[in-house]
Amino acid sequence: MTEQTKPIDLYYWPTPNGWKITIMLEELGVPYNMHYINIGSGDQFKPEFLAISPNNKMPAIVDPEGPGGEPISVFESGAILLYLGRKFGRFLPKPERELVEVEQWLMWQMGGFGPMLGQNHHFATYAPEKIDYAIRRYRDETHRLYGVLNKALEGKDFVAGDYSIADMAIVGWVVPYERQNIDLAEFPNVERWFAAMKARPAVEKGLAIGKDERAKMDLAKDKAAQAMLFNQRAR
Repeated sequence: MTEQTKPIDLYYWPTPNGWKITIMLEELGVPYNMHYINIGSGDQFKPEFLAISPNNKMPAIVDPEGPGGEPISVFESGAILLYLGRKFGRFLPKPERELVEVEQWLMWQMGGFGPMLGQNHHFATYAPEKIDYAIRRYRDETHRLYGVLNKALEGKDFVAGDYSIADMAIVGWVVPYERQNIDLAEFPNVERWFAAMKARPAVEKGLAIGKDERAKMDLAKDKAAQAMLFNQRAR
């Protein structure tokens, strides 16, 4: 395993996407420095953050010991997981068939399970106008995706076989399942997997990092924070 002598800089806010990286870093046991990017107060638009994350989204990392020993910055949570998995040779298998299995479930999360559940949260909780069609549309799609995950976990401990970055990517989005109008009892394989994931010390710690910071912002009531997050156009 590659040794990390200098801490990785993690730019983070405690959300399902941010949790992916704290879980991974805790599982790896490598040193890292935490930089909170308060997405409700506009930290994501500061020039120094945009220099490493041009899409003004967290998480992002700067690894001072990147390829060739030179610093590298990485944005997008899936790309960060892949980078760390390759660098440290853990939670990302090398045999092509197993690698493809992990990568396809990571892409499933990035392209569906995250965005669709995010829209569920938005229209049911934050949208100023409650549009029944939108709420129903994303709740139904959320329910469908949980069904896909439940089937994938049938007879398996983890989504891609062995524990991997795919599980780390998915678990944070299951945390707010009640807000998604999901009854986990309907999906017994997901329920079993979710309990096993939460029992992992690194997952427990990764999900807890920044909990106090997050508690300071009530996004459902903070209209200024909602405007910062939801009403952005190209500048």
